[in-house]
Amino acid sequence: MSAILHRSLSGSPASISKAQGVWITDNSGKIYLDALSGGVAVSCLGYGNERVNSAIAAQLKESAYFHTSFFTSDAAELLAQELTSIAPGELNYVVYSSGGSEAVETALKLARQYWVEKGESSRRFIISRNQSYHGGTLGTLAVGGNKTRREIYAPMLFEAHFISPCFYYRQAEQGESESDYGVRAAAELEKKILELGAENVSTFICEPIVGATLGCVPAAEGYLKEIRRICDAYGVILIFDEIMCGAGRTGRYFACEHDEVVPDILTIAKGLGGGFQPIGATLVSEKIYEALKAGSGLLKHGFTYMGHSVSCAAALEVFRIIKEDELLPQVSLRGEQLFSELKREVGGHPNVGDIRGRGLFVGVELVQDKSTKQPFSPGEKINSKLKNVAFANGLLIYPNGGTVDGISGDHVLFSPAYTVSPGEVSEVVSRFKACLNEVLG
Repeated sequence: MSAILHRSLSGSPASISKAQGVWITDNSGKIYLDALSGGVAVSCLGYGNERVNSAIAAQLKESAYFHTSFFTSDAAELLAQELTSIAPGELNYVVYSSGGSEAVETALKLARQYWVEKGESSRRFIISRNQSYHGGTLGTLAVGGNKTRREIYAPMLFEAHFISPCFYYRQAEQGESESDYGVRAAAELEKKILELGAENVSTFICEPIVGATLGCVPAAEGYLKEIRRICDAYGVILIFDEIMCGAGRTGRYFACEHDEVVPDILTIAKGLGGGFQPIGATLVSEKIYEALKAGSGLLKHGFTYMGHSVSCAAALEVFRIIKEDELLPQVSLRGEQLFSELKREVGGHPNVGDIRGRGLFVGVELVQDKSTKQPFSPGEKINSKLKNVAFANGLLIYPNGGTVDGISGDHVLFSPAYTVSPGEVSEVVSRFKACLNEVLG
């Protein structure tokens, strides 16, 4: 019996005995095709990359760890230089962490410190969106709009305020263009700021492409530009959470580049370290940095393992491989192939309502009625059935529920490694089609 408190208490999951590329072998010898990069869009280079393994070993020989209140490391400094050199706008500084939740916590605390240093301590409210997810700590759950994950912790969470998600497929009015809808959806933010009083609002946080909660929903055309305009008009700090959609997942290193919008603070993790080491990063604009420097001159925040030299060395090598092997164009090409083949093979299925996403970040929403977009009843547990059938058939996908309102709706997320081959993409689609037909006919 396992001494680990696993996610499911009904038994222990299988153990991995070998992983190479996008293929995983468990300890019984069963082989799986990984269509989601380690489960949650993390293992962007696949498994068994010798360059990254060597970079980790080399850093361990040099130094493994020392607290950042005493020392920095070459690996941490070089990685920060690489990230800020390609970051949009004036995102010129980096704060490291051990993963996505910590990166978002850092962003929220930085926004608060900014306003205190500026002498506007009344700015305390954070606005987020329903049907969002920003992490598993109490702070990040407080600003997340995922009902299921918030539910039992709700009495412990600080006050946050929410507006509707940007979800063109579900929320556009009959005949409304995507750009018109984008402007209308963004107007909710202005309404909420005025309701709370601009002098009391600190921050607006959103995912440029909503990942696990909605199933790869990109912002509607013009939405993020209008959000940026509103934040500027009322002095609100704009945070983009790119934990899942960033680090090259969409074919650009930063997902917000597709919309040509620059936030004040941006968070990345998951693909940043490629699963080889745990790491997250919060990119900070010149405006935030200057306020802290002119004020207390201190970053009033920290984690034990922020800037861990081995994690930074791994992430630096992942970054270099993405750059040197020109993987971002490959992400775009394989993403187009995945999207096209899903459209061809399952797009006509009576229960496939929408196929969306960018790059190798693609979602398929399932519906009971295609013409009305009516979702399946939550009691049918379609997403759970799909996950189990796919797993039994050697395909690893990420189905989820609550797509429509946090309770109803089902979708499947695909996020294979950037190194996935054309043949492997086709195999993902073929296996998924078979699983879909097994569950839904």
